[in-house]
Amino acid sequence: MGTTQLASVPEPKYQHLKTVIGEALDSDFAVGEILPNERELAARFGVARATLRQALEQLELEGRLQRRRGVGTTVAPPRVGVDVSTTQHAWPGVADDSWQSLDSAADVAPTAVARVLETGAEDQVHVVRRLRISQGQPVAAELLYVPVDSVPGLSAIDAPAGPARARAVLRELQHLALDGQDRSVELGSARADDAKELDRLPGAPVLVVTTRYLSAGRTAAVSVATYRADTCRLTFGDSGDLVMAS
Repeated sequence: MGTTQLASVPEPKYQHLKTVIGEALDSDFAVGEILPNERELAARFGVARATLRQALEQLELEGRLQRRRGVGTTVAPPRVGVDVSTTQHAWPGVADDSWQSLDSAADVAPTAVARVLETGAEDQVHVVRRLRISQGQPVAAELLYVPVDSVPGLSAIDAPAGPARARAVLRELQHLALDGQDRSVELGSARADDAKELDRLPGAPVLVVTTRYLSAGRTAAVSVATYRADTCRLTFGDSGDLVMAS
């Protein structure tokens, strides 16, 4: 990273600095590499640390940098594609699924989810918790809500708690004929439990992708997946290069 004079630049200093650092990330740094500390960077570019922080914050929002607690500011990996099309139909947990099953428990679904599932307010459902990992870091956390009558054979399966139980629920779900699925995407803020799993601060921007799985004319399961907005991009089926920046 070379030194550049910013005093005569008409645009805001932090914007120009962001461009300079962004170019350096492409040419001088590898994914996961730790940037020099703020004092060193501010001295190198001849700017106040407040200006430097503004530039780094913009690059973090654009997904170019990641601030990792206990590590520092690192170069972010390419954004993970999140397919929000409805052309690809598959149950969660299929062979090429990129999610890791963590556990499954019986619990009451949130009111909005119970309404979609058409379950009673006090009816318990299977709640499968999964995590998506990319470049060794968590990028999304998912809660999959499965009504008991969607997996009637599950009671006959001797699966202990934890990942084995979660995988058993997914296997039973895949016995159903999948008629289709629909999705919605919202920009939200990370709740405390999601923030902990995603290594983010509570309130950090996230993308919430809700998927409804349909079978035999009814909703067989609902997935609520929370993605880190700084590491993900939305894709639309075969148009994998179409990006919606978050």
